Amino acid sequence: MFIIDSIKTFGRYLVLMRRVLSRPQRWRIFFRQMLHEIYQLGVDSIPIVLLISFFIGAVICIQIKLNIESPWMPKMVVGYATREILLLEFSSSIMCLILSGKVGSNITSEIGSMRVTQQIDALEIMGVNSANFLILPKISALISMMPILVIFSMAAGIAGAFAIGKFTGIMTPQDLIVGLQYEFNQWYIWCSVIKAIFFAFVITSVASFYGYNVKGGSIEVGKASTNAVVSCSALILFSDMILTQLLMQ
Repeated sequence: MFIIDSIKTFGRYLVLMRRVLSRPQRWRIFFRQMLHEIYQLGVDSIPIVLLISFFIGAVICIQIKLNIESPWMPKMVVGYATREILLLEFSSSIMCLILSGKVGSNITSEIGSMRVTQQIDALEIMGVNSANFLILPKISALISMMPILVIFSMAAGIAGAFAIGKFTGIMTPQDLIVGLQYEFNQWYIWCSVIKAIFFAFVITSVASFYGYNVKGGSIEVGKASTNAVVSCSALILFSDMILTQLLMQ
């Protein structure tokens, strides 16, 4: 039964995405909605991205320094390992997991509330493609902002590593810089951006799907928000495994 229900849910998701990814009826309204969503979903997420990334970068630096410190280990290894963790996984996958809780629940609650208050039905009666009108601007907005959020996360994480090294004295900034520059591969940044763009689509589309198909009242909206966050997190982890294998070959 679980497999059958999953196939049915996936089929409903594909049908909804077919409506969402159609051509907007009015481009001016679409771009106006997209700018609003860029601010609400992207710009409003910058503070939490910077804050979490800064402290995670500092914690990674401390943990690596304390756990692999050895007379036989070059001092620059701390900076090198910190850079690899931030670029390859944290700033793309882990940050998107965090954003799925903030952005995904926000999207599901907003669209779900419109469904239970019959605003979506009113749009359909007026001949508007409600799925395209409500969901496509959110998908486009988060996909547009996600590369910026990833770069901000990388920069904040490195800044956190510098700050903890500077103010605690566990390592010198020079050693950290050498580690950050050692065998730097630009492709790692592109890998993070590509994965984050895919994750942005997963977050917005799956969260919108759960909100769009809410049935009942406000309690069901809350349940849909929880289910959306859980589903987004599971899909991000699963797709991260596949994308990492494809991009890092």
